[in-house]
Amino acid sequence: MDESEDVPKDFIKLKSEKLSVDEVSELVISPCCGAVSLFIGTTRNNFEGKKVIHLEYEAYTSMAETEIRKICRDVRQKWPSVKHIAVHHRLGVVPVTEASVIIAVSSPHRVESLEAVMYCINTLKASVPIWKKDSSWSLRAYTCAASRQCGPYYLSIAEQIQS
Repeated sequence: MDESEDVPKDFIKLKSEKLSVDEVSELVISPCCGAVSLFIGTTRNNFEGKKVIHLEYEAYTSMAETEIRKICRDVRQKWPSVKHIAVHHRLGVVPVTEASVIIAVSSPHRVESLEAVMYCINTLKASVPIWKKDSSWSLRAYTCAASRQCGPYYLSIAEQIQS
């Protein structure tokens, strides 16, 4: 690939099919980068001492994509050397051990890509309207990482589960 054609790109995808680590990591590879950092968030089999069979995700898709684009813009401001960013999030049912989210970032050096990946996942969980339903909860209630943006129903979920 001609290096001049290798312009910075963001790859954002919300999908119901199984996520592929290989596919996401290949999206961000660049001949001018010596680092590709990945975060893979998977469904674990427990939550607060309860057995989890699967997680289920829903999203306000257009708003979630817009918020993820903002995260990518922020990354590029904080770490100008970052080349490509990929954020893929699964929707629907995600069984134990399967990936719910994969984030990949390429940069010339490891520090920038590692810091950018951490920023991406932390900001995504705090601000993107993607809701997670845990199969272990008897109420089968939704929680929202971005509860401030998701309304009072989502703010009161923790109280409902405890009662």
